[in-house]
Amino acid sequence: MERTKYILIVILLFSGIAGLYASQKQSIYQAYISGNMKLWKKTMDDMELQKAKSNDFLLELINYQYGYIGWCLGEKEWDLADNYIAKGEKNIEILEKSGYKASMTQAYRSAFYGFRIGLNKFQAPFIGPKSVDCAKQAMKLDATNPYGYIQYGNSQYYMPAVFGGSKALALEHYKKAEKLMEQQKEQAKNDWNYLSLLTMIAKAYTEMDQKTAAKAYYEKILKLEPGYIWVKNELYPKLLKEMR
Repeated sequence: MERTKYILIVILLFSGIAGLYASQKQSIYQAYISGNMKLWKKTMDDMELQKAKSNDFLLELINYQYGYIGWCLGEKEWDLADNYIAKGEKNIEILEKSGYKASMTQAYRSAFYGFRIGLNKFQAPFIGPKSVDCAKQAMKLDATNPYGYIQYGNSQYYMPAVFGGSKALALEHYKKAEKLMEQQKEQAKNDWNYLSLLTMIAKAYTEMDQKTAAKAYYEKILKLEPGYIWVKNELYPKLLKEMR
């Protein structure tokens, strides 16, 4: 009887955790497609307040911090970005020390080096190579991890061509990541990372003056998520105007 009670408690505990993760993922997804960054920040901050954090939980939190920092830098919210970069780096360090999912932690290390460059361009010659190396290491450690390819793609996309950056190489790695994500359909469903990746592919095609391909990707995005405000109201109409 006691053993049955224990098993039931464990099942209920893990069911509760799974439900919490699903709720947080959905909140972040809704924040992403609607551009509601207050909701994103609240979800993320509530997670940060949790006292007991499993490795899985921390990895999820880092992902949301990663997305939020990208927005902060885009909006020139430098102090806010710096604050969350520090939080994210601490969380990455915890996972590194535990040896948890090394490919993922290397991918996020790559991203956070990139964020540091976003705050201070003068650091690019010193930490830019570290960002690229971490992305390469992420791909090497797990060739099925799309995030390694995404970060290597980002390093090429944002690096000026004079320093070796390449939109074509970025696109090649984004497409590899897309293929890997689409092999895990359930994970990609209602996932802000997947929509973000498709958006980066469309933007890369646009910047390479392959507007027909960019249009196809924006249409793919809106078929998946008609309520994605940034693409629906800004990026796609802008592209159509340029194509006239």
